[in-house]
Amino acid sequence: MNRLKTLSLGVCLVLGSTLVQAKAVDYKIDPTHTATVFSWNHFGFSTPSANFTDIQGVIKVDNAKPENSSVNVTIPVSSVNTNVVALDKEFQEEAWFNAAKYPNITFKSTKVETKDKKHFKITGDLTVKGVTKPVVLDAVLNKQGEHPMAKVPAIGFNATTSFDRSAFGIGNYVPNVGDKITVNITTEATAAK
Repeated sequence: MNRLKTLSLGVCLVLGSTLVQAKAVDYKIDPTHTATVFSWNHFGFSTPSANFTDIQGVIKVDNAKPENSSVNVTIPVSSVNTNVVALDKEFQEEAWFNAAKYPNITFKSTKVETKDKKHFKITGDLTVKGVTKPVVLDAVLNKQGEHPMAKVPAIGFNATTSFDRSAFGIGNYVPNVGDKITVNITTEATAAK
């Protein structure tokens, strides 16, 4: 009888552990360890890049069913850094991002597909300057586990995508200045304590 109780308790503990592991976790994006770097062709001479900072959002991760995972991100247009002060100011104007009317860029995932344990295809709605279009992120899981300093569950991804900026109403100087924008993202996120 005691052996049966011990066995039952063991099964309950294993099942309980499995259920805990299977639960989806919300990871809050750490803006100090997140960068969205975008680049474009400049008259065929160079490929400049710029970065958005102060990125906010949540990555919901369901390890048991990755297709139930999601990404929801907000990027303030005012945070753009091109390393050219005059261009940073110009990007805020109506002809470009029109930050006064559309202060944020957003991305909300609509579908997550698993390629393998580390590679994912994340389809979502990107909204820039009031225009929403579908884009696909090719994402790579860098690491998932306890953060060594914060002592909380953490996760990190890299991702890439590309799209035509003219589709979002920002077609200035196309085709001399490239229409296609290439985006490289790196992010770290931690679960709430």
